[in-house]
Amino acid sequence: MASAGTGTNPTAAGPSFLSPLQSPVFRVVWLASLASNFGGLIQSVGASWMMTHIGTTEMVALVQASVSLPIMLLSLPAGALADNVDRRVLMLVAQGFMLAVSVALSIAAWLGLMTPWVLLLFTFLIGCGAALNGPAWQASVSDMVPRRDLAGAVALNSMGYNLARSVGPAIGGLIVAAAGAAAAFTVNAFSYLGLIYVLARWRPERTARTLPREGLRVAMIAGLRYAAMSGRIGSVLLRAMLFGFAASAVQALMPLLARDAVGGGPFTFGLLLGAFGAGAVGGAVASQRLRGWLSNEMIVRWSCLAFGVATVILAYSPWLAVNMLALAVTGGGWVLTLSTLNVTVQMSAPRWVAARALALYQVAAFGGMALGSWIWGVIAGAEGLSVALVIAGAVQVACVAIGLRVPLPSTAGLNLDLVNRWTEPDLAVAIQPRSGPIVVTIEYIIDERDIDEFLAAMADRRRIRRRDGARHWTLMRDLADPRLWIERYHTPTWVDYVRHNQRMTQADIAVTDHVRALHRGAERPKVHRMIERPTRPAPAHGLHPQEMPEPLTDPTRAS
Repeated sequence: MASAGTGTNPTAAGPSFLSPLQSPVFRVVWLASLASNFGGLIQSVGASWMMTHIGTTEMVALVQASVSLPIMLLSLPAGALADNVDRRVLMLVAQGFMLAVSVALSIAAWLGLMTPWVLLLFTFLIGCGAALNGPAWQASVSDMVPRRDLAGAVALNSMGYNLARSVGPAIGGLIVAAAGAAAAFTVNAFSYLGLIYVLARWRPERTARTLPREGLRVAMIAGLRYAAMSGRIGSVLLRAMLFGFAASAVQALMPLLARDAVGGGPFTFGLLLGAFGAGAVGGAVASQRLRGWLSNEMIVRWSCLAFGVATVILAYSPWLAVNMLALAVTGGGWVLTLSTLNVTVQMSAPRWVAARALALYQVAAFGGMALGSWIWGVIAGAEGLSVALVIAGAVQVACVAIGLRVPLPSTAGLNLDLVNRWTEPDLAVAIQPRSGPIVVTIEYIIDERDIDEFLAAMADRRRIRRRDGARHWTLMRDLADPRLWIERYHTPTWVDYVRHNQRMTQADIAVTDHVRALHRGAERPKVHRMIERPTRPAPAHGLHPQEMPEPLTDPTRAS
């Protein structure tokens, strides 16, 4: 991927837009997801239109927020699960849950039990299932296609959703107009069956697990720590949140746009949604070519600018044709921005934390959407539809200016494959995986002329150590021997120390090799691995292995 200011992009030169469909697994899952997306969009039309009849203006906007909010709240736990359990099983659980909720929603609608809050509850629960499914599905894409096809696969996923958006809402509008919202809910319930069948038959290759799974809380903290310390993902999360906040106005207020600005019914609403989806499909098809011409940053800037201008046009246009054209532009900007941000996150995170990084991306994007849906609904109710859309368009244009200060990171040439060259050392003291805390020191001999270069390299070393789970990292200089420098850090347990070392990527190894090149000792840097010993008296039956005082030293292996 190209950085801002360049037009080169390795993902654009080789594979075509449709290359990911050459993978049989991805092709079958994509087709099944397409059918499910059709059902979801039909259900969305039914829920939004039903709310225009049984709820207030603010509650119409809350339909969109009720789907986005659980994704914001539950994505990180879902990402932690997806990085630690079988992703296929997790997706099956999520799809089964959404099927059950959709069946219950259909029954409640047919029996006439629907109230505004009951409808919001069901849409919220469907959003919970989507939150559980999202990180596992997105992280699984790289298991289905080669790395060179990843950008195309993400764009195809966006295109599949928006292909359904371009036709599904119109079909949903026809279904609602002919048979009512309950029929739309029933169609959605059936749409889950194909994807459940495909996932049940898929048998992906599994890498043998050599370490115990992380606990949910620990895994969530590790994901947050990685995002905070990576230096790449933070800017993507900020841009995703701002874009989602501003862009949510169009989708949240579209039922009111159809009813008030154009004076139409459910079929008109479906046409507007279809125009948005058609534009999104066009954006997805054009994305591969655009990546060959423009950097990620420029794609996002131009998309935000076009989205903002089109939103302002929607605020004042009473003509259906003009509104459909403006919505097509917003749809293209929507898919280009979100797919570019999604690929940037995937390219900026190694496999061990990929689902959590994508979950945080979802938290940022859908959190912005949930907040925006509520705020734009409040503004529309108090000041009018046009005022809300004008303000949202202005915020979207402001996102372009923010890109000047917080540009997207370049992922060109970035290799985050795990190194897998670290081997667990032989120990002279018997310890358990949960024994700890473990204290590690590494001794370097550094010449005076290399100190500045060494300190700069160790700053990167500190960030990598802390990002991958090390605690209390310090760098010390011996006062008696000024050439001796000691790196020191802790891990809570021995298994955390092993996990920490196994997380080193090809990009990280360049920093490690740089530090080693500055070392002037006759041997490699000496590593001491020690376990902390409490000062309380030993129990009568003898020392516990966790309390053994001997240092665990291996001068031949790097930490």
